[in-house]
Amino acid sequence: MNEIQIRAALQTDAPAIYTFICLLEETTLDTSVFDTIYQQNLVNPAIHYLVAEKQGQVVGFVSCHVQYLLHHGGKVGEIQELFVQPEVRNQGIGQQLITALKTIGLQEQFINLEVTTNQKRTDTIRFYEREAFHRTHIKFVYPFQS
Repeated sequence: MNEIQIRAALQTDAPAIYTFICLLEETTLDTSVFDTIYQQNLVNPAIHYLVAEKQGQVVGFVSCHVQYLLHHGGKVGEIQELFVQPEVRNQGIGQQLITALKTIGLQEQFINLEVTTNQKRTDTIRFYEREAFHRTHIKFVYPFQS
C-alpha cells in the first residue's frame, strides 16, 4: 500500500530528519548541536514537527514554529523547514504536510501561516504559490557568523 501517513515526529525520527536538513541546507550539520536542538524543540508546545511516512519509512518532514506577534495581533505559525525525499516528490507528500499544518493552524487559531524560502529555490516557490501562499515580504538576513 502506498498510503502516506502524516504524524507528529518522534525522537526515533531524528536520524532521518538530520539527513533531510543536511540535504536541504546542502551542508553537514554538527550532529550533537542538531540533536540538542531537536530534543528541545520536540517537547516545545510552540513547535510542531510533522513527518510523512510511507511504508514505514520517513520520507518527508515539516517544522512550524508558533509565536504571538504584536504586529499581527495574534498567533502566527512559521514554517522553518520542509523537505520531501527527491525520489518521492511530485506525489502530493509536501501538500499533505502543508494540509496538516493548515489543520493545526485552524485548531490553534493562527492568524497566518508563513514561510520564507531562498530565492534560488524556484521549484519551492512554485510549490508554495500552488498551496495558496502569497508573496508579501522581502526577507533580509544579517549574518553574525559566516
